Amino acid sequence: MAKVAALSVALLIVLGGLTPASAGSSAVEPFSAGRSSPTMAQAPWRLPVAADELRPFARPPSPWGPGHRGVDLGPLSVGATIRAPTDGEVSFTGVVVDRPVLSIRHGKGHLSSFEPVETTLEVGDRVSAGDPAGTLAASSGHCDAPCLHWGVRLYGEYINPLLLTGDVEASVLLPLGDE
Repeated sequence: MAKVAALSVALLIVLGGLTPASAGSSAVEPFSAGRSSPTMAQAPWRLPVAADELRPFARPPSPWGPGHRGVDLGPLSVGATIRAPTDGEVSFTGVVVDRPVLSIRHGKGHLSSFEPVETTLEVGDRVSAGDPAGTLAASSGHCDAPCLHWGVRLYGEYINPLLLTGDVEASVLLPLGDE
């Protein structure tokens, strides 16, 4: 029975029903000190661009192991508008390695990252669900055709972004053996 309870707590954390603080871990403060936090993650999540999934999420076996820490959406045209998947606050804009990256904190431990995306937004700017957040930049070959890589972390752990949009069903954990 203890295994079932532990798996249930893990599932609630992944799906956002518990915060790490309420599950015994330390929470990450989603906004800078001295600012009042807006009501975030109230709007439903949506895809940042209308496109097919070209490459699915593949959780790495360890934090530094191989995997695909997001989904690739496309094929797209360079210059395609990328929209905020839900309400949030811009937390990073800049180049990482050789790609322009945009990151948005959505509250409740959620942080989205988009690449390659160019933006005129600045750190601290607030966006609402569906607002234009940037445009698809030319890629360095992550996909065969231009695509958007969209990653989401929940309290620092990568999760499948499509779980938030309802475009993929969550796994159901069943009891092990005769427990």
